[in-house]
Amino acid sequence: MATIHHVGVIDIGKTNAKVAVVDLENRAEIGVLTRPNKVLPGPPYPHYDIDGHWDFICNALKKLNLTHGIDALSVTAHGASAVLLDKNGQLAAPVIDYEFDGPDELASEYDAIRPAFTETGSPRLRMGLNVGAQIHWQLSNDSTLHDRIATVLTYPQYWTYRLTGKLANEVTSLGCHTDLWCPQVAGFSSLVTKLGLSARMAPVKRAADLMGPLLPEVARKIGMPADLEVACGIHDSNASLYPYLLERHPPFSVISTGTWVITLAIGGVGVTLDPNRDTLINVNAHGDPVPSARFMGGREFDLVMGKRKALCTAQDVEHVLARPIMLFPAVDPRSGPFQGKTHCWNTEETKLSDGERYAALSFYLALMTAECLKMTGARGPSLVEGPFARNSFYLDMLAAATGRLVETSSGSSTGTSIGAALLLDKKATAQASKSERSHKEETSDSRLSDYAGEWKSAVRG
Repeated sequence: MATIHHVGVIDIGKTNAKVAVVDLENRAEIGVLTRPNKVLPGPPYPHYDIDGHWDFICNALKKLNLTHGIDALSVTAHGASAVLLDKNGQLAAPVIDYEFDGPDELASEYDAIRPAFTETGSPRLRMGLNVGAQIHWQLSNDSTLHDRIATVLTYPQYWTYRLTGKLANEVTSLGCHTDLWCPQVAGFSSLVTKLGLSARMAPVKRAADLMGPLLPEVARKIGMPADLEVACGIHDSNASLYPYLLERHPPFSVISTGTWVITLAIGGVGVTLDPNRDTLINVNAHGDPVPSARFMGGREFDLVMGKRKALCTAQDVEHVLARPIMLFPAVDPRSGPFQGKTHCWNTEETKLSDGERYAALSFYLALMTAECLKMTGARGPSLVEGPFARNSFYLDMLAAATGRLVETSSGSSTGTSIGAALLLDKKATAQASKSERSHKEETSDSRLSDYAGEWKSAVRG
């Protein structure tokens, strides 16, 4: 088999879709094209622009291949989504937006059939964040849908199917609070039977399983050889985790930041997870259960900052620490460790400068992350991936609040595309060393620790 140098990665996030070319040797993105993941309003309900994504993916792959040369393909995508196919391999129904609140209309009916947290490690979530709730709502609102469904696929594997024609489900996406999977036994939950879908679930694969070759018509469209290697694909947060599974010995935690902030604890202390606080058991690329917690940190950042500049001065930080200025949860009350609570400031918000707002918000996001780490029994260094890795105020407060080492990637891109590309690294070992990451020990500024302690006391008061 030819050596793989450059991997084309289809990376569908909740906010943006992108296609990247990853240089495996240097673990770096060398080419990126993006488009907004704009939700179509319906009918029949808010759904993802699958046709638009596919056109973008094909055009981007063709363009990036001409510039960089692509040797293999991989896919990563957000969780909380499944694709229902008919007997012809077409969509049996539009792919529902997981933020559509229609499933809440049938919450009591769904609660009567969904498995317990002890079976699935999947907390009960609002809207369509439980894939089982999405499918239950779709079946209940379309009497002909059940008979039209031939195959159920997890979302990253739908794009692999479009590339190769091969049908699969995959464990990291099945383990992403779907209610459809039992992590402890590595099998489907009782809900699959209750929904009448047992015979329609695509075969379960691992993320690194090879699914090629490309369909001939796809190969022609994107200008690549049909025998290109194509990985099965992976849930995006687990893509961020994957490089560390290769290179690190437990204990450690990976913090994947973006629209969602998701903490994944490897080798932590045993804890009893509380499903009411948005903890869950994820499943990593090797099929192993991973205690996890999450909140919509990127969404909260956007809600609080709006169009204000994400900048602050040393004087702004001094004001925030001295007064102190604090933001309390939850900015987005639909998820996270303090879901259902209404956020508030301990000062008059209208009098805050943009810099003070940014500093206090950065501290808030770090303290929310620290709470997630605590709930999952995290130990060892905290490895931050994504946009928050570039926010020094967030990193300072996270180190102060946890009392543990915080590390960030030396690159500016998120870890999802890199992790997805590494599924095709036949060396199966990490080449990145600790020297390629920046470190932040527990800060010597006691005011940060005092601030963290006061915030924690207030939210538990």
